[in-house]
Amino acid sequence: MELLAPAKDLHTGIAAINCGADAIYIGGPQFGARAAVGNTMRDIQKLTTYAHRYFAKVYMVLNTILYDKEIPEAILLAHQAWDSNVDALIIQDFGMLETTLPPIPLFASTQTNNTTPEKIQFLEDAGFSRVILARELNLKQIKEIKQSTNIDLEFFIHGALCVSYSGQCYLSQALTGRSANRGVCAQSCRMAYNLLDEKGKKLRENKHLLSLKDLNLSDHLPQLIEAGITSFKIEGRLKDETYIKNNVSYYRQLLDNFLTSNRTFHKASSGIVELPFTPDPERSFSRGFTSYFVEHRNLMASMDTPKSVGKRIGTVSNVDGHSFTINTQIPIANGDGICFILPNGILKGTNINKVENNRIYPNIIEDILEGMVIYKNFDRKFTLQLENSVERKIEATVSISETEKGIVITAIDEDRIKVSIPISIDKMEKANNPKKTFKTWTEQLSKGGDSIFRIKNIDFDVTELPFMPISGINQLRRDLLSQLVDTRLTTYKRVEKKMILTSHPYPDSELGYQGNVLNSMAKQFYERHGTKVVQQAYEVNIPTAGDLVMTTKYCLRYELGDCLQNRAPENKQLPTSLFLENNGRKLALEFDCNHCEMKIKLA
Repeated sequence: MELLAPAKDLHTGIAAINCGADAIYIGGPQFGARAAVGNTMRDIQKLTTYAHRYFAKVYMVLNTILYDKEIPEAILLAHQAWDSNVDALIIQDFGMLETTLPPIPLFASTQTNNTTPEKIQFLEDAGFSRVILARELNLKQIKEIKQSTNIDLEFFIHGALCVSYSGQCYLSQALTGRSANRGVCAQSCRMAYNLLDEKGKKLRENKHLLSLKDLNLSDHLPQLIEAGITSFKIEGRLKDETYIKNNVSYYRQLLDNFLTSNRTFHKASSGIVELPFTPDPERSFSRGFTSYFVEHRNLMASMDTPKSVGKRIGTVSNVDGHSFTINTQIPIANGDGICFILPNGILKGTNINKVENNRIYPNIIEDILEGMVIYKNFDRKFTLQLENSVERKIEATVSISETEKGIVITAIDEDRIKVSIPISIDKMEKANNPKKTFKTWTEQLSKGGDSIFRIKNIDFDVTELPFMPISGINQLRRDLLSQLVDTRLTTYKRVEKKMILTSHPYPDSELGYQGNVLNSMAKQFYERHGTKVVQQAYEVNIPTAGDLVMTTKYCLRYELGDCLQNRAPENKQLPTSLFLENNGRKLALEFDCNHCEMKIKLA
């Protein structure tokens, strides 16, 4: 079972490893789907060295679609990733499979629209080592995919949700010229829209009608494991270190609890995490939580705001000129941040200046009303706790035994990695006080110090121990544990996977711009697999009325209580034709009830 964490940079990646991540995904210098968080190859190599000490892995994202002129540079990055000890590449552009790649495993990004057993089987036959499944899949669909294929399956379990099927959103490109498939999404789905009928009447005004709550599948991990998921992915390559530390620690505890009672499974890396805080996802950035479609369709929109609302703490019971009271069991303290939604639907926030029992003195009181729901979106004390260092320790045993030439000191860690340092007789000094010497050796060898090891036990198989100054024993211990780290790094072996050209049939006979074919190599790939590319990627088109710019499982009619499948005709609440409008730009909504999908087109 792999807990997979995001990293926007080296520092964040190290924090995620320390909090128990089994693997990290991070962007390289270019061609990542989050262009704002690129990293140098030097930093990525530092991260792989740090991660591999724990037998944790590092995956580099190279998951934008590419122009022909960019292919050579992308391939160069792939080779640099391999030389930097990266464990796998996450890619979207199949044109890369037409080139000479290093023997690095490839993961099919969720942007390759991985929704059916046929598609996942195609990817497996093409040589991919893992498929990152679409977030929209439910448990039944995941099981069907697992039963039909043998490939490793990864699934998102926490974080921000794209409202569109990944890789199938062209809204940002159409409205702003910024391509989501090129790593520069403008997040047009988070903007406020008016909902209009065909005559232009406003049915909803200035609401974030396409903005979703954040994903939280913490209650569904056992079911996902049973369905066949082995890698559990936290979203958030744009998130800060406190967010990463809190959420990685939270899911590490959940997975460890599962593994404790299910011995047929094991985690994918080594070490035990020691936390100076109690993780709680509600106390980090969130728009509220949804389980999305993993079990069944549910309400999932965050229409009032695309910003973090945090943890609900209660309802205002009384307001005076300077303070308000609230009935809550959740602690509120000086310096905390709270927010609330005004009657006009706008989110507003303020800081807490003083707390006296259940009476709260905010920095701004004017907009707080009786009956208003209050959320805490900044927890000062918790944030300070998250800033403390987190240690991840690998258990090891140290032993001293006699040899014909003297003694040998040995360290063996939890993965049975073993190193030894001999001490010859001619360098040993007889102890005047054997009992005290034994105690000194025991105390000094039991200290892990600033190493990655926790010494679990000391074993002695000697007649007597030589005298050695405390400084000498400490240096011996440091040398021993340093050798153990070095041996772990040399013992760690990456999986090698050499890609070969294939020609098995692609599930679709032809591809329009939804195929995201931007270069001649990708076109060559699809044509060899029997698919005709009838239209290039949307990025080379001029947006025109009627263009399909988003396909989503999210349904605005369902969200507003007017599901066409579940209501009687006489209970109709919304007109047949619906439009979204923002700054004069209109989008037409279509509802495909047979597939339970909503489509958005340029009007």
